[in-house]
Parts: sequence; structure tokens; C-alpha cells
Amino acid sequence: MATMRAAVLTAPHRFDLREVAVPEVGPDDALIRVQRTGICGTDIHMFNGHYAADRLPLVPGHEFAGTVAATGERVKHIKPGTTCVADINIGCGQCYWCRRNEILNCPSMTQVGIGREGAFAEYVCVPARLVIPAPDDVPVEVLALTEPVSCVVRAARKAQASFGQSVVILGAGPIGNLHVQMMRLCGAAPIIIADLSQDRCRLALAAGADAAVADPAQLKQEVLKRTGGRGADLVIESVGSPRLYAFAFELIRKGGHVAFFGLSGPNDTVPVDILRTILEENSLKGSVAGMGEDMHDALTLLSHGRFRTEAFTRATFPLDDIQRAFETLAERPRDLKTQIILN
Repeated sequence: MATMRAAVLTAPHRFDLREVAVPEVGPDDALIRVQRTGICGTDIHMFNGHYAADRLPLVPGHEFAGTVAATGERVKHIKPGTTCVADINIGCGQCYWCRRNEILNCPSMTQVGIGREGAFAEYVCVPARLVIPAPDDVPVEVLALTEPVSCVVRAARKAQASFGQSVVILGAGPIGNLHVQMMRLCGAAPIIIADLSQDRCRLALAAGADAAVADPAQLKQEVLKRTGGRGADLVIESVGSPRLYAFAFELIRKGGHVAFFGLSGPNDTVPVDILRTILEENSLKGSVAGMGEDMHDALTLLSHGRFRTEAFTRATFPLDDIQRAFETLAERPRDLKTQIILN
């Protein structure tokens, strides 16, 4: 039996490095030899026991890139040795939701590294139809950003972001920084970022934000000043705080839109003024994971250098040090992403 090294999250705050069996490859599957896997906010929630604790023990990790190691007997469109990334959202492929590229609504949906074994391991197995060949000349650390970039691509698509729109992004962490860059690619202006961390505000400004606000008491005034007193066309909440979601509705203009993106607790709610929403024609919409065309678009944008990735690729840890990588995240606010090096 072939074996591999894997980091198993056995309980909140505890990884065990184990020698486990290499996943079996079904007739329609592809086995990927993982080279880099990024630590996502979802992984952090799982590590802290705030998400998917009932699924442990589990190998997390879903922001990965590598090469095809083997394919099932019915797979014809990819070959071993192909550089690749993969869509992590696995639906039935046949239902109403899957055909609309709304995979998270599929009754049988699961996700790599969240609902099934993931990529903090030397190999990961996925349905071959979800494997996306990648250019050989793009660094693997950049390819490993495809999944998080796909999330902001989908958020922009769902919010119908466009040129000349004023945008406020609440939260300048890794995904908030990517939202800034995505909005700049869409032609949004001005782009205002808000975060308590001065370091992350500076990183957001370097990434293309027009203004950064670290003092919450000053945010509404800054938004009004930069939008002619109207408020923002679009506010993206990327933290997951019910308080910030409520505040987002105070920052939009009449007819504005609030993008629900940051994951909150399962029972959290936010009050919405029904009459104001109707009379002002305000709107809100949720979005979280990139899938299908979002992954392809993200890969294209990264392959052509449309995102600044330096702050996302400089912090790396070997698999043996994954416990330390997670435990030191809060000490390294200037590292927008930490990646685990595997093969």
C-alpha cells in the first residue's frame, strides 16, 4: 500500500503529522501531487474550533496547486505530469443548482478540505472534471492563489461591480486585499478600505485602495466625503461580523448594494429596514466560494499578472511545521497568506 505524509487536524488547535494511505483513484478521478497549499480563513476557523468541528479528524487545505500524478481509467482530457489547480466544490453535476453553477446549493455538495480530505497532504484526489490545467510558466505559489482569487471574482460578479462605482470594503485581511485588487480591475472608484490594523491598511493602499480608514469612528465621514455625500454604491463585508453587516447599510447610498461575504456564526442575524430597502431600492446578496467559470477567470487573471501577489507568497512553512504556521498567524499581520510547501 502506497503511503503519504498528511497533516490531520484531530481536534481544535491540534495537527498530527501522519503517514496515511494515498487516496484511491476512482475511474473518473485525478490524483494530484500537491506542491503548495495556502492557509485560508476557513482553515483558521476549523483550527480554532469555530467551524466543521464535527467533521474532525480531517485533513484540511483547499487552496492548492500541483501536478497530475494519476488518472482514472475513464479520464481522457488530462494526463499525468500536467500542472494544475482544481475547483474544490463537488456537486452531483446534474441537478438544477449544478447546471446553474450554484454548486453550494446542490443537495450532495461537499468541498475538498472541508467536507472531505484536503490538500495539507502530499496527494489529494478530486473528480477529474474539476481539474484545471495551468500554464507551466506561472510560479506554483501564484497558482495556489487561484481558489481565493476565484472567491472575489464571484463576489464581483454577483454584486455586478462595474467601472466608476464607489466601493467600501470592510476588512483588509487577505480576502479584503484581494477584493481591493478585484474592484480596481473592475474599474471601481473610489475604493475605500477599513481595518483596525494599520499594517493591513498600508498593504491595501499599496494594492490599489484610494483611501484606508483604521478608526471606525471616522469611516462614515470618509465615505460621505469621497462620494459627494451620497454613500457608497457597493459595500463588501469581508470580516463576518454582524455589527459590521449592520453598519454596511449605513454606508451605502440610496439604491446601493451590500455584498454579504464574510462568514459569521450559524445563528447570526442582521436587521434590515424593510421600508427603507423598498423605497430606496437597496439590495443585498451573498457570495462566498468561487466555482466553475470563477476558477477559470481567476487563473487567467493570475496567469497574466493582474494581481499583486508578493504579500501572499513570501511566508512559507514545510508540512512538518504546520502547527507553528497556524499558531503564529496572528503574529504576522504583514503576511497576507501563509503557504505550506509539500512536494
